[in-house]
Amino acid sequence: ALHQLYYDPNIENKNLAQKWLMQAQVSPQAWHFSWLLLNMDKVPEIQYFGASALHIKISRYWNDIPADQYETLKSQLFTHITRFASGSKIVLTRLCVALASLALSMMPEAWPCAVADMVRMFQAEDSNVDGRARCLALLELLTVLPEEFQTSRLPQYRKGQVRSVLAQECGSVFPLLEQLLQQQDSPGFIKQKVLKCFSSWVQLEIPLMDCENLIQAAFTSLQDPELFDTAVEAVVNAISQPDAQRYVNTLLKLIPPVLGLQEQLRQAVQSGDMETSHGICRIAVALGENHSRALLDQVEHWQSFLALVNMIMFCTGIPGHYPVNETTSSLTLTFWYTLQDDILSFEPDKQAVYQQVYRPVYFQLVDVLLHKAQFPSDEEYGFWSSDEKEQFRIYRVDISDTLMYVYEMLGAELLSSLYDKLGRLLTNTEQPSTWQHTEALLYGFQSIAETIDVNYSDVVPGLIGLIPRISISNVQLADTVMFTIGALSEWLADHPVMINNVLPLVLQALGNPELSISSVSTLKKICRECKYDLPPYAANIVAVSQEVLMKQIHKTSQCMWLMQALGFLLSALQVEEILKNLHSLITPYIQQLEKLADETPNPSNKLAIIHILGLLSNLFTTLDISHHDDDHESTEVKKPPVQQGPNPVVVVLQQVFQLIQKVLSKWLNDAQVVESVCAIFEKSVKTLLDDFAPMVPQLCEMLGQMYSTIPQASAIDLTRQLVHIFAHEPAHFPPIKALFLLVTSVTLTLFQQGPRDHPDIVDSFMQLLAQALKRKPDLFLCSNLDVKAVFQCGVLSLKFPEAPTVKASCGFFTELLPRCGEIAPVGQVVHENGKVLLQAVLEGVGGQASRSLMDHFAEILFALNKHCFSYLSIWIKEAMQQDGFPSARVSPEQKETFSQQILSRERVNKRRVKEMVKEFTLLCRGLHGTDYTADY
Repeated sequence: ALHQLYYDPNIENKNLAQKWLMQAQVSPQAWHFSWLLLNMDKVPEIQYFGASALHIKISRYWNDIPADQYETLKSQLFTHITRFASGSKIVLTRLCVALASLALSMMPEAWPCAVADMVRMFQAEDSNVDGRARCLALLELLTVLPEEFQTSRLPQYRKGQVRSVLAQECGSVFPLLEQLLQQQDSPGFIKQKVLKCFSSWVQLEIPLMDCENLIQAAFTSLQDPELFDTAVEAVVNAISQPDAQRYVNTLLKLIPPVLGLQEQLRQAVQSGDMETSHGICRIAVALGENHSRALLDQVEHWQSFLALVNMIMFCTGIPGHYPVNETTSSLTLTFWYTLQDDILSFEPDKQAVYQQVYRPVYFQLVDVLLHKAQFPSDEEYGFWSSDEKEQFRIYRVDISDTLMYVYEMLGAELLSSLYDKLGRLLTNTEQPSTWQHTEALLYGFQSIAETIDVNYSDVVPGLIGLIPRISISNVQLADTVMFTIGALSEWLADHPVMINNVLPLVLQALGNPELSISSVSTLKKICRECKYDLPPYAANIVAVSQEVLMKQIHKTSQCMWLMQALGFLLSALQVEEILKNLHSLITPYIQQLEKLADETPNPSNKLAIIHILGLLSNLFTTLDISHHDDDHESTEVKKPPVQQGPNPVVVVLQQVFQLIQKVLSKWLNDAQVVESVCAIFEKSVKTLLDDFAPMVPQLCEMLGQMYSTIPQASAIDLTRQLVHIFAHEPAHFPPIKALFLLVTSVTLTLFQQGPRDHPDIVDSFMQLLAQALKRKPDLFLCSNLDVKAVFQCGVLSLKFPEAPTVKASCGFFTELLPRCGEIAPVGQVVHENGKVLLQAVLEGVGGQASRSLMDHFAEILFALNKHCFSYLSIWIKEAMQQDGFPSARVSPEQKETFSQQILSRERVNKRRVKEMVKEFTLLCRGLHGTDYTADY
């Protein structure tokens, strides 16, 4: 089987062999064959399998081993480890892991001084194996012991017990490690192993002061290039363990050796040795980030901590462009967050003292970060790969987040300093600045303005005045100018006289495909925030937008955003102005659509149709003359009066309605086109609400025809929207009621034919029924609504494999059951057929449905309990009497317990019912008390 697994070229044979071997590993015979496979005449792959099988048996089947076999097993493992000390490295490691697992299971009772014994065993002379090989084998064993502990499956109480025993036993390990590191004749590979072993042990939360000598020895090892990486790991692991902050004196002793690395760091930076500078930076950051609070508290040592902070500042500002010439600076960003949080958490007096020391440091940090955020020269940037450009983009986002955070410490003074620098840069005629410098300062401004309210700031008017003076020579700078204007759109709404300073720039940028995302999103923000101040510019904005739309400069999603921007813009105009603009804006598309509607359907005209329908629905998403969305108090003053007469959107929809019907008639088979048509009306209904009323009759008629011909989920979703909005409007409800009944009867027919291929329709239908029960329950009183058939469809839907469909069905029953009392037909159907529903719910809980749905099933049980208690107590008894129901894994006693819990007094507590269902479903699935349930 192993030969087949390793050497057979046929993948199916390999898979079969692997399956068989995995079963063999856990079989009782593994105790026997493992040792045979470890014979010295076998090849390493086969020996490795033998060692792995031993480890699996010891770690997972410990309880199968009789106590009187422990010693034999232990000595056999020691013998084999000694034998493999100069043999195959991978087999030696597996054997060490097996012995480590044995030790963890035996200590402390059955093997009191396990670690000391291991050290003693390997130090004993053994003429067959040379000293170095024995030493390496011991170090391997000592390294894997803590690692095996971290991943072991010991129960929680044993874990704590074993951890403290191991921590005490470090007294047998550390002196040996120190000795090996200090011996002049220790070869490099031994020292490397020693540092790895130390790294492994410090993660057991050993007191930092006990690690002091080894940390100092690791610092010394940093001078040896061969040991550098391993020494960095060891120091970082030792400093970073959570417990270390209790040992402040030891932490203070570590600052000088860290500061002592600065010369080595400078040389590494000069010679372009990225690995070394990266490693030293990791050490400085580990000390600063993990212990800033503890070190700040040592007020008398403030200068040495400040020196460490300055060393980290050097790492943040390390020369070169990230990620091409350096990868170190990004490691330091979270340190600045931590330090700031710690300073701001002190009481006011102490905070004031630290602010004095650290405010200048943070101003310096802003300069350093903005320098690091600068783009390289155009020529250099041209050579970067797309991956490097993406990493740099993400790095700039991280810098932007850091600047936003630092604002909390520095406040308005930060904006003033950025503004002064930008002003000097743009007005200095002697030394023309690079575009990169200007862009970075603007980027800093944008980072802050995007999330922080700058309305009070006295420098924004100056900034808006400076923006037109920027000579925009390339795309990155133009993008940042756009995003900065976008970030200031709320400020512009409060200072409308300044709009004219920046709007021409935005409209000009709209014509440049390279600035597509930044210019369109900025225009959208301005149109949303400043719409009541834009009527004077509306004609111009519409004209430019129309031109770029006709030239097809932008990709689809930007075209959609642009339409939303125009929707916001038009909302603030007078009705006749809106209609005039809509006419010029939409007519070209209507003409295109008319042409497309006459063509024979094919893939390319399908895309064109979906594009045009998308433009219309995005325009109608935001075009709202009744101002439902306005929540700004300040806009009250500027709002035009709500106007009489039909809504402009309705006027346009009525004009294009026949055309849309024509398009539909050809494309009824195509779910995407149907969805795009429904989206136009759905967006309009959501925005217009009651104003949509004039459209209701013809839309209901069209939806009915559509759905009767070819049922699609999007048509049901739109019907649901209409029920939701017009449920309480007696004048407009009749056509909606007729549509609801039609959709229901068509869907019931679909259920008779077999609904399995339409989980999306079933999902939407269940949501429609739930909405009807919520908003207009008397729909269920209609004589031509077959409540029983609807109920049976709901039960069928509970058994679908698609989770969203099941969730929607649960939602339907959760709305239906509370109506038992008030709606006679519902009460009658539930009392006659409720047992079938309970049966389906219990099947789901018993393991038929996904575990993620259990809360939804619990909601049905809760509702049954509340509204049909006397029936439920009979049904649950009858259901549970079936053998092997709802799962063969639960005993009659467990089923009885669950039934009693469900019917007990606690049934009125929804949270408890959910807990009962979770508990029972785990029993039914055979998962109770296993690793799977830990996070459940």
